[in-house]
Amino acid sequence: MMTMATKKEVIDLKKTIGQGYNAFWNSRDFYRVVKGSRGSKKSKTTALNFITRIMENPWANLLVVRRFSNTLKQSTYTDLKWAIRKLKVSHLWKTNESLPELTYIPTGQKILFRGLDDPLKITSITVENGILCWCWFEEAFEIESEDKFSTVVESIRGSYEAEDFFKQITVTFNPWSEKHWLKAVFFDPKTSRKGTFARTTTFRCNEWLDKQDKDRMEDLYKTNPRRAKIVCDGEWGIADGLVYDNFEVAEFDEKELIKKGYKSITGLDFGYKADPTAMINGLVNEEEKLLYICDEHYQKGMLNSEIADMLKYKGVAKQTIIADSAEPKSIEDIKRRGVPRIKGAKKGKDSIINGVTNIQEYKIIIHPRCINFIIEINNYIWDKNNSTGKTLNKPVDDYNHLMDALRYAMEMLRRKDRMKPIDKINSLKKLGF
Repeated sequence: MMTMATKKEVIDLKKTIGQGYNAFWNSRDFYRVVKGSRGSKKSKTTALNFITRIMENPWANLLVVRRFSNTLKQSTYTDLKWAIRKLKVSHLWKTNESLPELTYIPTGQKILFRGLDDPLKITSITVENGILCWCWFEEAFEIESEDKFSTVVESIRGSYEAEDFFKQITVTFNPWSEKHWLKAVFFDPKTSRKGTFARTTTFRCNEWLDKQDKDRMEDLYKTNPRRAKIVCDGEWGIADGLVYDNFEVAEFDEKELIKKGYKSITGLDFGYKADPTAMINGLVNEEEKLLYICDEHYQKGMLNSEIADMLKYKGVAKQTIIADSAEPKSIEDIKRRGVPRIKGAKKGKDSIINGVTNIQEYKIIIHPRCINFIIEINNYIWDKNNSTGKTLNKPVDDYNHLMDALRYAMEMLRRKDRMKPIDKINSLKKLGF
């Protein structure tokens, strides 16, 4: 039985961790990679593992990485603090909320947090005690290129005189698309990197999920088998029959595009309990057929007042916003809350296919911060006849909230009351861009 002694009591690690991760927990392969379904406890288990390992190995320090630094505090930092409390060792750890940072008090070992939006701060990291030998990439699907990943990996170098010393890169993520570089690098036998431990986990290994959560996951196999393979089984999203296939994920300078005369567009799709409210903002060059996706919002349970506040915060409240016309009452309410140019989309016969056909003429460049848009466009596919397998002239009604918002937004190109570029630049300045 694995145990951990603290000043207060002895912790039974096996009971605390649960089932399904023994090989992962003990792996010392250089790359330790887990893709998993929602609720497969991969992040929580990884957090418990690192807190335990640092307390057992006085030479070890950990770097935690996500694509954007502003996502760290509410994800990995919170998970690691949870693990400290779960293991009942809070008296041995010092937290620093402003950085954020965690310090193991007896030895001064550190857990540091960085985002790939500031690569220079990653490559220059040093520690006072021991060596920076471990790195955890959480939600690695957000990282748009292998090169960005490799830049950080190369900073985990050096050696240490300890019999049990080892270096390791841990990668955890949800597998939304088979087109992602993670598949070839870690899961395809012919191309995967040497020294890789790779596993897929599912919600079934999480014995702490309540019955309601499990029932909801099981029900997905009946209502949406394709989504269940990704969400429940942790399998790759299959990019077969994509509605939009001319797209890429890349960083770009929004202000420079505006100065060049790109037209700003914004679309809004309403949701509430079951579906998210989805907002998309982009920049379009009609002559060159280029469409840049700059910003998004994706959230369930939003009231109209919250939607209006969000649009103001995003800096788009004064421009024309094309919203789902199925909710005219919501449109009018949001308009009265300081969003004067929100309008309903023009729906009608074949409006979906016509909107899709229009967008297909453009190359789409997506900023990496638009994670939900990336997930949707990688899973937005044409429907098929269940009997014949023949492709139908309509998309599947799934992964389409931001896709619908994009169709509405593109209607703006046919309207006269588009936002002037200088107005968009002023909005960006207010947000600190």
